[in-house]
Amino acid sequence: MNLFADIPDALPEELVDVLAENDPVRIERIVSDGHASPADFWYDQDQHEWVLLLSGSAVLAFEDHAIELNPGDHVLIPAHQRHRVDSTSATEKTIWLAVFY
Repeated sequence: MNLFADIPDALPEELVDVLAENDPVRIERIVSDGHASPADFWYDQDQHEWVLLLSGSAVLAFEDHAIELNPGDHVLIPAHQRHRVDSTSATEKTIWLAVFY
C-alpha cells in the first residue's frame, strides 16, 4: 500500500486507516482536510503517540503551548499528555503517520 494512495477527494471526517496492529502497538495513516478537534475537546490517551507529518500542515496544541508541523516534522506525545489538533491545511490533504505504543 502507498501512503498517498486511495484518498477520497471529499473527506467530511478525518480518514483513519490502521496499517498494522499488535498489542501494544498500532500504526495508523490519518488523513485530514481542514479538520480540527472540537473546540473543548482534548485527547488524553493511555498510550504514547509518535506522529510524523508526511504532507500538508497542522498545528497541535498542548495545555501550555502549540507547535506547527510541516512535512517531515515529528513529535512524541507521552501518554496522558493532553493535546488537540488546532488546525490542518485547508488547501491540501494533511497526511499523518501515527504510531501508538
